[in-house]
Amino acid sequence: MTIKYVKLAIVMKKNFILVSPHFPDIYYKFAKALKEQGFNVLGVGNAPYHELKEELSSNLTEYYYCPNMESYEDLYKAVAFFAFKYGKISFIESNNEHWLMSDAKLREDFNIPGLKPEDMGFIKNKSLMKRKYKLAGVKTTPYVVFTTKEELLPFIEKYGYPLFIKPDIGVGASNSYKIENEGDFARFFTNYDFKTPYICECFVDGKIVSYDAIVDANSNVIFATTHEFPVPNHLISLGLVDDYYYSIPVDDDLNKLAKNTIKAFEVKKRFVHLEFFKLNNDNSLIGKKGEYIGLEVNMRPAGAYTPEMINIGSNIDVYSLYAQMMNDSSITLDNEREQYICLEVTRRKEMIDKYLLTNNEILNKYNSLIILSGLYPEILAEGMGDYYFIGRFKNIEEAFEFKDKVLETK
Repeated sequence: MTIKYVKLAIVMKKNFILVSPHFPDIYYKFAKALKEQGFNVLGVGNAPYHELKEELSSNLTEYYYCPNMESYEDLYKAVAFFAFKYGKISFIESNNEHWLMSDAKLREDFNIPGLKPEDMGFIKNKSLMKRKYKLAGVKTTPYVVFTTKEELLPFIEKYGYPLFIKPDIGVGASNSYKIENEGDFARFFTNYDFKTPYICECFVDGKIVSYDAIVDANSNVIFATTHEFPVPNHLISLGLVDDYYYSIPVDDDLNKLAKNTIKAFEVKKRFVHLEFFKLNNDNSLIGKKGEYIGLEVNMRPAGAYTPEMINIGSNIDVYSLYAQMMNDSSITLDNEREQYICLEVTRRKEMIDKYLLTNNEILNKYNSLIILSGLYPEILAEGMGDYYFIGRFKNIEEAFEFKDKVLETK
């Protein structure tokens, strides 16, 4: 009797933990794309399971409800549970600024590839980011980090006003101030707690331009686009102006500087959002009109629904591209595909009666152009506005005409 031995090849799925996969609500698309790439997608979040969108829950193998995600011990237990039940964790990501440090600690404790706590200084501290920009050959504005008046005074004596002050570690425009004179300076220190390190920079007259990219394991950019933010963030957060911004293709100068920046930060297998100033005028301290100046980096996707804007403008699926990149799959982009301008414009609840057209009138009039619209979650509304309209346009002139109509007042 002859016994034949058959060797069976067992392919084990890679385990990918998504931290807070329910926020923003469009992030279910990361889970869906990762599942389609063959990952075993596991979720950890502070929303009860029954509150998850079906589009998210149906793409998760399992979800661990962690009510207090600010407790690292609780997060650790969640990951330990998944590791015990499913085996080695291949990746863990939140793609969310708030959880980046927790992500890094969990990677270190569970020996998961990716950013570790020792890498986070250059990613979280705005002052340290400038060192990497310098390494990349990107100019930055003069700055000083301070916790006392005395540390700031020599900087003011050297450069004068206006200045811009913000926390050295912080997200968006929270607690950011334009200092135009001694009165502003005095008011700032009236409320300053003298514990939080702040960074003070020479004020830059420029438009914020982002470089949004997906980066592979060798720090190569596999896809990139740009967003321009004409409205100052600190004015939006104060509720003084309406917000709008738009997606456009990357120009060659920015593309070169951003790729150098990615190499300098040694970014690998990440979605990134790099920010630059594009100077409105010549500046003797910094550079010439139109030149790009390094502002700060965010090693995660741009906030709110910007990934959707990228898809609309670039006629692409960034969630799928991200999942393919994480899976080391072969990626081919159609460079001949049609692309558009995608613009987002918002209105505030408290100002709703001042606009010439109602929200419904806007939706009816521009039905063929508006792709997404709705009400931002409260946590996003402070820095962006309440009612949002996102449209797809053939050119920037058409986009601006739409924006002007949405914001036209009585």
